[in-house]
Amino acid sequence: MNARGPLRVRVPVGHDAERWTTFRAEKTLVVAARTVTSTVRVLECLPALLRGDSRVSVVFAYDATSAFNDGVLELLHTAGCRVMPWDQLGRITPDLIVSASENIDVPDGACPVLVLPHGIGFQKFVPDSRSARDRLSGVVPDKLLEAGRAWLALSHPAQEEQLVAAHPKAAGRTLLVGDPVYDELRAGAGRAAAYRRALGLRDDQHLVVLSSTWGRTSLLGRTPDLPARLLAALPCDEYRVAAIVHPNVWAAHGGWQIRNIEAAALEAGLILVPPVGAWQSVLVAASAVVGDHGSVTLYGAALGKPVLLGAFGHDSVPGTAIAELGRAAPRFDPHGDLYAQLRHALRQSAPRRYAAVADHAFAEPGLALARLRTAVYGLMGLPEPRTAPPAPSPPPRPEPATDVVTSWTVTTSVIREPEPATVVVRRRPAAAGDTAGEEPGTFTHLACDDAERDTRLTESASVLLRGAPAATVTDAISWVRDTLDRFPGALLAASALSGGGCLTGLRDGRLVEAAMTGPPTGPGLTAAAVYTCLRAGLPMTDTIVTLRIGDTHEEDVALHVRPQPGPFA
Repeated sequence: MNARGPLRVRVPVGHDAERWTTFRAEKTLVVAARTVTSTVRVLECLPALLRGDSRVSVVFAYDATSAFNDGVLELLHTAGCRVMPWDQLGRITPDLIVSASENIDVPDGACPVLVLPHGIGFQKFVPDSRSARDRLSGVVPDKLLEAGRAWLALSHPAQEEQLVAAHPKAAGRTLLVGDPVYDELRAGAGRAAAYRRALGLRDDQHLVVLSSTWGRTSLLGRTPDLPARLLAALPCDEYRVAAIVHPNVWAAHGGWQIRNIEAAALEAGLILVPPVGAWQSVLVAASAVVGDHGSVTLYGAALGKPVLLGAFGHDSVPGTAIAELGRAAPRFDPHGDLYAQLRHALRQSAPRRYAAVADHAFAEPGLALARLRTAVYGLMGLPEPRTAPPAPSPPPRPEPATDVVTSWTVTTSVIREPEPATVVVRRRPAAAGDTAGEEPGTFTHLACDDAERDTRLTESASVLLRGAPAATVTDAISWVRDTLDRFPGALLAASALSGGGCLTGLRDGRLVEAAMTGPPTGPGLTAAAVYTCLRAGLPMTDTIVTLRIGDTHEEDVALHVRPQPGPFA
């Protein structure tokens, strides 16, 4: 079913196709599309396999029987694929059926069926849609094995041993091809810095990727509020957080519900990665991965990322590479000190830590597309093109991640010696955190941008910030005066200037000009420096303070007090 009802359009394929088609195809390849996860896997590799070859006609047959079929038709139509109803598949004689969903009900016939993995091997027990039991993910029905039609693509020889031990009828029905996704990730590893810049990260920021598979034992299944709590714990000038959520979660619950459940996290700056086409570059850009027993977590480990396991389900399969990762990777306590756990993981980073796990999952990386092309053409009985075998390409750059944070809980402290004084600042998104409390030796305040929509926050803020730079100093002074008049509880209001620098108005009438070294960052950090000087009694007349953002990043802030008659109301 789709928004327009059942698929009834016939596709020009079969015995009379030549009456309607333009290209003189010799073979017909049908892609069985059942879930977004499995369909994406085929769409990602098929163009490289068949590039430039008009001898092969490709059509897509949509199987609507999956609980996770939502989004499949939209995906196919967006990609420009020709889609035929599933019942037409039984009335044609394709030369090869390809799918990354093992749970397809293929009509009787003689053509081979090539099943690609939509994850890494056979590492998870999943519900069986044909019964109330669980089954091993990735294994086709016995009927297809008994008919001698099925071929299962593997990424490692150990998977054949595991498969045959669980399903003896699979003996002799496997093809070792490798993993095209892992090859793509490896091809992009050298572009991590470019991916980070594309996302809008600074060189000194860490990107923490949350990786969640689907089901109750997954990371988000167990702790759906983890993204918000993590963002509340991590200083946002030092860390960004992205979430890669399994497409089955999107299909089962819908994007609206996911965004609603993670509303606080999204307001606090969570980068929610779309379910199609974007996660690979984000994973390559990651500084650390907090994950579970899903394939994305294992890909991260194989890339040498620090991995913390926030969940690890009983539905993982013993003896697999993911089970090895479950034994090797440290646990992440979702209810512990999240900041301290991540800092420790980043300090203890060792790129070769999970090399043995990767070796257990991926054999001879870099050759998957070439081997897969050979397999596809061999099964169709068609000579391979004379062009060079396809090589893995790096993932495309991700779309820029918009920073939507409009309020911050700001904690500062002062190091008075040696001179000049150093102001240490850490900002956390107020949308996800506790805005109360001040520990000894620190100053804590709430800062709000003028785009903040929660009036409870703006009315409680000590520092108010103008989002867009003021065109002139006069414009900035006017904005400061009006803002402090409207919010009598605020101690200061700050506006960036279009020509550079920042103007901050204090409640007592003083106007402080601040100029900070480094790239423009908006008025928030310089306002934090001024606020701290005010609270700590530090001089602000023609002085310089060092602003330390996090552990190591430092900038100098030059302060100058402009004469101003009288306090603001």
